Amino acid sequence: MTVIDPDTRAAEWVADAEADAADEAEEMPLSLRLSIADALTLGNATCGFMAVYFTTTGILIPHLTGSTETGMARNSAATAVILMLAAAIFDLFDGIVARKLRSSPMGAELDNLSDLISFGLAPAYFVLVYGMVAVPDGAQQKVSAVAAVAVLLAVVLRLARFSCVTMKDGMFQGMPSPFGALTVVSIVLLELPFVPTLLAIIGVAWLMVSRVEYPKPRGVLAVAMLAWIVGAMGMLAAWAFDAPGGAFLLQTGCALQVVMGAVIPLFATARRVNTFRGNRRESREARAAQLR
Repeated sequence: MTVIDPDTRAAEWVADAEADAADEAEEMPLSLRLSIADALTLGNATCGFMAVYFTTTGILIPHLTGSTETGMARNSAATAVILMLAAAIFDLFDGIVARKLRSSPMGAELDNLSDLISFGLAPAYFVLVYGMVAVPDGAQQKVSAVAAVAVLLAVVLRLARFSCVTMKDGMFQGMPSPFGALTVVSIVLLELPFVPTLLAIIGVAWLMVSRVEYPKPRGVLAVAMLAWIVGAMGMLAAWAFDAPGGAFLLQTGCALQVVMGAVIPLFATARRVNTFRGNRRESREARAAQLR
């Protein structure tokens, strides 16, 4: 009778399991293997979904149930926006990591789908809830719903165009969706009158599908963007916890975000006009030289 050592049998089972796992990994298509950049992209999508969750549970549901707890709504609004900011950080770093290391073949698709959640659905839903909570008039609520749909469709069209159009290196065509989402949310948090708020949101949606060129956040610009996002998180936290001057900090930060959203297209347009004029001048000088 042969006696089998239990430890030996356990070691054989472990070895067999590791071999099976190795075989499965070799058989797994490359398109199903997630990279570090893909994991960051999924973090982006998670933040966007949780932003929708906090907007629903902390703002919309208390409003529908008649709760008068304003602190909870403020904290939930701040949390939702902080999550969108965190999604922007994930979106910034997944591109950097993908360039430095590698991304899976489905990295671009994951990035577009995650951006749609965090910078399309989440801010559009934030606008929709704003219309339901802050605007008592039923007709104006319907108009705010139209503005929310405009934001969502603008991001959808922008992401689809990004996948199809080849731009020169270092530039985006149209306002980047993370920047557009944060600008839309800033407009809502400024608590301006309804009509200016609506027009500003529609303007941002238009900029996202426009042909205005925006620089990609690389190098110094990426560091500046990261610093701005972290500073915005601090402003939102101060406002959420009702710190002294927190409301003023929030209003200042939102105003700066909106001003940047308006000024950058002006600079881009001026640069484009100057480039066009320079090209025409060079063309005229070349023709004049040929005539001589």
